[in-house]
Amino acid sequence: MSAASIAEAAAELMDEYVERIDSDRLEEWLDLFTEDASYQVLPRENLEQGLPASLMLCTGKKMLRDRIVSLRNANLYNPHYDRHLVSGARVRPDPDGGWQLSANYAVYQTTHEGQSRLFSVGAYRDQVRMEGARLLFSKKLVIVDTFAVPSMLATPL
Repeated sequence: MSAASIAEAAAELMDEYVERIDSDRLEEWLDLFTEDASYQVLPRENLEQGLPASLMLCTGKKMLRDRIVSLRNANLYNPHYDRHLVSGARVRPDPDGGWQLSANYAVYQTTHEGQSRLFSVGAYRDQVRMEGARLLFSKKLVIVDTFAVPSMLATPL
């Protein structure tokens, strides 16, 4: 694939990622990850200090699936709608193969009563690779600008 077509596929992958979260299609959201994918939410402060503590860490698609199943069936959390705003994505070759994908994000949440608030701001630092004819996330690193999460981190960022 050419660099231009990889960049286009990466932008489409990111658009699909946020669309599936924002439209509460979390079971379909899982299809955007490789089987061995990792998903980590890490505070910026910890990243800058080299500290490993995450707000969330799922190692493998099965853990992601369990998270969605528990969200649907067991967790009690603030019912809300998500809305992601994502900057343009930068795509670079990854030394280990595949590509690195980076973008900034802001996530707003709106309660069912109609109150909206800024929920999280940060950056995506991802690794993506081709599987068959599709580009998929093999590593999703969400760097949140602050440790403070105003309520439970239930839905994916």
